[in-house]
Amino acid sequence: MLSLNGTGIGRGIAIGRAIIMDRWHDEVPHYHISESALADEAARFNLAVEAVRSSLKRVQHNLPADSPPETTAFIDVHLLMLDDPVISRQPVESIQDHRQNAEWALQNHADTLIAFFEEIADPYLRSKKNDVDQVVGRIMAELRQNDDKLQTELVERDNPLEGRIIVARDLSPADTVMLRHRNMAAFVTSLGGPISHTAILARGLSLPAIVGLHDVIDTIRDDDLLIVDAATGTVLVAPDEPLLAQFRALQQQQRQRQRDLALLKDEKAVTQDGEAVTLLANIELPEDIDSLREGGAVGVGLYRTEFLFMNRPEPPSEQEQYEAYCHVVCAVEGPVTIRTLDLGADKQVDGGRPGPATVTPALGLRAIRLCLSEPSLFKPQLRAILRAAVHGDTQLMIPMLSNLQELEQSLLLIREVCAELEREAVPFNPRVPVGGMIEVPAAAVSADLFARKLDFLSIGTNDLIQYTLAIDRVDDSVNYLYDPLHPSVLRLIRNVIRAGDEAGIVVSMCGEMAGDPAFTRLLLGLGLRHFSMEPSQLLEIRQQVRLSVLAGLAKQAAEILECVETQALHDRVDQLNSQEPA
Repeated sequence: MLSLNGTGIGRGIAIGRAIIMDRWHDEVPHYHISESALADEAARFNLAVEAVRSSLKRVQHNLPADSPPETTAFIDVHLLMLDDPVISRQPVESIQDHRQNAEWALQNHADTLIAFFEEIADPYLRSKKNDVDQVVGRIMAELRQNDDKLQTELVERDNPLEGRIIVARDLSPADTVMLRHRNMAAFVTSLGGPISHTAILARGLSLPAIVGLHDVIDTIRDDDLLIVDAATGTVLVAPDEPLLAQFRALQQQQRQRQRDLALLKDEKAVTQDGEAVTLLANIELPEDIDSLREGGAVGVGLYRTEFLFMNRPEPPSEQEQYEAYCHVVCAVEGPVTIRTLDLGADKQVDGGRPGPATVTPALGLRAIRLCLSEPSLFKPQLRAILRAAVHGDTQLMIPMLSNLQELEQSLLLIREVCAELEREAVPFNPRVPVGGMIEVPAAAVSADLFARKLDFLSIGTNDLIQYTLAIDRVDDSVNYLYDPLHPSVLRLIRNVIRAGDEAGIVVSMCGEMAGDPAFTRLLLGLGLRHFSMEPSQLLEIRQQVRLSVLAGLAKQAAEILECVETQALHDRVDQLNSQEPA
């Protein structure tokens, strides 16, 4: 038996036979084209791009009715990438200018685009390099006139994939959905991370998955019997019968647990001793609203606006942003917290103009820093948010604050925008609460200063942990150091919560910690009462809240923060989570 470890998505268990699906990376042909054949080669490339475009539109049109709502948007991203000059135009130029064959030209420019995304600071946006890889893979398959094995053998065949586990370098969002609706049991991939599109969809589909398994394609063979344990990120190859029996029993327990969780949708998030806890959802796209309702969220704690700015030649207009924000504000009964643009100078957001290169983009001109340096980009978004706030309970949240000067500049711009809208007699809400994301250690240490000037705070644990521990959680060489339970991280979280309490303002958490039931009781003990998470995580966190007794949690949390040994700290957290309500 062989055991492989990667990053687990979800907590499900799958048992089944492997189907290997490889991608385009190996053996890309390189040769020169004769002068007389250049026009035909360029035409061959253009036909391949158009074939992929037609195929994606066909997949989008034929998606099952119960597919996650974000799937269509993800496919739209792939369609937009087909229009990116690096993919659609520059390979043709290389064919004509350097006499490269189409596959060679495409590979060169795809590598350039992937390298560009790898320089992006934000882990979520950096993961979009996988989308580039998936789009290029489809074009390569067309160029080779060799239909993608995944599409022909797996997606379009009549026999369902009952109990089969896909093993691939990567899967596109469309592939994931189509395979799931043919009863694929799970998938494991060499590439990908916890915040990739495919990972997001796997969570939404309640599909066990493990990503980042590196050489899994070369390790697992077709028809190998596999156990996929998403909770531990483990793939067991060729398990013996006693082990199979053990995991089949665990599988049955988990299925019953999911049935039990579904009954909690309409139940209030209240602890055993009567303390109400607010559960909100993180969304990226307007189409995510349906999943928010299914999880029973009472509002939106984080509405990411970056999707409006990505993969387009110029920024969205004020009116386009206004309409997108209105759609969400009008559709959600509770509060909607809209985060202002969290892009960086290392991303193309304005007509394809890249920002200046930086050795460490995570520490460069990004988020509120970029917005303040380019008011022409920032002010239309502020105007759109203030206008949309007329239609419902809306909050504005500023990301990546690190000093009070940034905050003062932001508040000044908001006042200027309000004055402009008033002069123009445009309806807007001048009393929109303004909050800040606390995701930089400097802001967490001085949270009391920010709390005096803001209406609410929201802890972004993803970046806070990375910055505090000086590690990149998507870098395989150091991500083992990524530890939400590091004493420094916990102390910073406690400091932010205390600052909010003393100032009399709400403190929420919108990072991954908020949606992980392993941390729920600890966070409650630290004083957190507002959690915002991916919609698929809501029911499990609701259950954990309802099983918790606040009495004594504060004392236990304080004791955990005093642990000096890592293992002892983790053991105390496990002990805290194992306590049964009286």
